[in-house]
Amino acid sequence: MSAEAKLSIVIPLCNEAETLVPLYEKISTTADANDIDAFEVIFVDDGSTDTSWEVLESLKSEHPERIKALRFRRNLGKAAALSAGFEVTRGEIVITMDADLQDEPAEIPRFLEKLGEGYDCVSGWKQLRRDPLGKTLPSRVFNAATRVASGVKIHDFNCGFKAYRAEAIHSIELYGELHRYIPVLLAAEGFTTTEIPVEHHRRTHGVSKYGWKRLIKGGLDLITVVVLTRYLKRPGHFFGGFGLLSGLIGFAILAWLTADKIIFGSSIGQRPLLQLGILLVILGVQLVSTGLIGELLNFNSKSKGSNAPHVIEEL
Repeated sequence: MSAEAKLSIVIPLCNEAETLVPLYEKISTTADANDIDAFEVIFVDDGSTDTSWEVLESLKSEHPERIKALRFRRNLGKAAALSAGFEVTRGEIVITMDADLQDEPAEIPRFLEKLGEGYDCVSGWKQLRRDPLGKTLPSRVFNAATRVASGVKIHDFNCGFKAYRAEAIHSIELYGELHRYIPVLLAAEGFTTTEIPVEHHRRTHGVSKYGWKRLIKGGLDLITVVVLTRYLKRPGHFFGGFGLLSGLIGFAILAWLTADKIIFGSSIGQRPLLQLGILLVILGVQLVSTGLIGELLNFNSKSKGSNAPHVIEEL
């Protein structure tokens, strides 16, 4: 391998001072055992309040050619940390993993082997998780919902242990909680994704940063991802679909009430169902109008050439 790093390992962290040295040692041992000479480890300190940065400074001084360290002034979230790390990578292959020692660095060669089969993204699958129920149950709910909504058939979107071709990971932009949906975003760009089972260790240091509350954040971001990947170029289908459904239900309600009034002479003026029918029809009109406005804006940007497709190869 050349002197230029061909493998970049990005590790976001927050208050993981006790795990950083043993984690790097495991990565280095794995690299040496598999003749991986050209690699770099990029630690991104996401606003730690313990001694994590001091530990990174020490590691950097001991291994200046193999370690990079970035630091945020405050906690900005995993997506921001990963994005910052991706920006400074030099490798042709980019691997991400957590800093808590629950991921096993010895699995790295398996990721590289799977990428060698032609895939652009290889996601880890923690078949046997060493986490409490309060962490695993929300994850199962989230993974099932994401599979159904996105159509990407992998089991563990939450697993931070993943490998990417540099071309793939640099083609997307991360913000909010979108790091969980990287395989979905890549699939929308035409990149291929697969998964491999990985070993998962029980946490022995620090505390988990996740729980039930991420279901709310993840659910909102799932809606964002579905819109971005399926309806960004056709907003009329997204808003119009809901609008037509709402309008048809409202029309059916009003038609039934009208028939009830004419045929049976029923009083409908004070019935809540009348208000619901009117509300659904108005909502339907508003949603369809919003979709049409979105289509007009999309067409206008296309006419200016900003949405031209990206040609990746030409003969």
